[in-house]
Amino acid sequence: MHFKRCLTVLMVLSFVSITFADEEERVLRLRIGDKDLKDKTMEVSIETIYSAEKGQPIAFAEMIQEMAACRFIYVGETHNSFPMHQIQAKIISALYGQDRNLSVGLEMFPVISQEILNRWSLGILPECEFIRTGQWYVNWNYNFGFYQKIFQFAKEKSLPMYALNAPRDLISQIRMRGWESLSEEEKDMIPQPDLSHQEHRSLIRTIFESTHLPPQMKGRGLEMAFEGLYRAQSAWDETMAFYALKALEKEEGKMVVLAGSGHLLYNLGINRRAFEKSRLPFKTVVCVVIPKDKQVLEVSRSLADYVWGIPEEEKPMFPSVGLSFKKINGL
Repeated sequence: MHFKRCLTVLMVLSFVSITFADEEERVLRLRIGDKDLKDKTMEVSIETIYSAEKGQPIAFAEMIQEMAACRFIYVGETHNSFPMHQIQAKIISALYGQDRNLSVGLEMFPVISQEILNRWSLGILPECEFIRTGQWYVNWNYNFGFYQKIFQFAKEKSLPMYALNAPRDLISQIRMRGWESLSEEEKDMIPQPDLSHQEHRSLIRTIFESTHLPPQMKGRGLEMAFEGLYRAQSAWDETMAFYALKALEKEEGKMVVLAGSGHLLYNLGINRRAFEKSRLPFKTVVCVVIPKDKQVLEVSRSLADYVWGIPEEEKPMFPSVGLSFKKINGL
């Protein structure tokens, strides 16, 4: 996880840059989450997976075996990190080898786009048409190449893929005016987010305060901006948990949920909300980027069930052109 990029999932902070150094590492060592682990840390090194429960390295095959009884496997990402998407693909492939009753839940698609994912899983669409008719670059701002291996595997194996996200315009409305401002029809689509969890609020607040904020967001504006951000983040998490559970009602096996790490940290986001509603067992995998000037990175053992250390990239595999395509007046 690399918070300089991870915060882009919080689109209300899309204009904010974030420094690496101490502020980012502080987010990795918060004393929140699992009560038996939150006061303990472990040192994570490159190309090694660590079990939070054991506080030591674990083999990939052993990690997959420990996931056998789970209904949900959450695998975090920084959206423009190619190594993280390769890890997601590797986990999906291994879990498919364990049990072919596997489905994939996606942050990348709003729930109103489910039909296009159905057609993809059935092998009906070629890739170019899927990208175009699925409005990939309207729904998502990242090169399809980052995700190509995952989608090709799902198509090859006919794995059901489920859209989990809320439409962006509704999240924006919740950020600015609250869930109560939605119409009754919109409320049926977006469940009311719980804003009362203090540890989750503390996590998002710590990430928020780690950013370099413009002058207009200081003082009174800081609190207003954070409350709007927190409503949006909570609405995202609540919605994705709701639709992941709804999708799993149709499936006999487990679901792998792919989402930005900010939605999964300390098992307080999508994963917590889905568990509280269902009590279905789950595991979470989060990658952390080890800076070039360090051999190891100290993290809280409550950060995720498994923490995978990866090297810092020189630059993203695919360039960002700095624009995205949005609908304006239906165009």
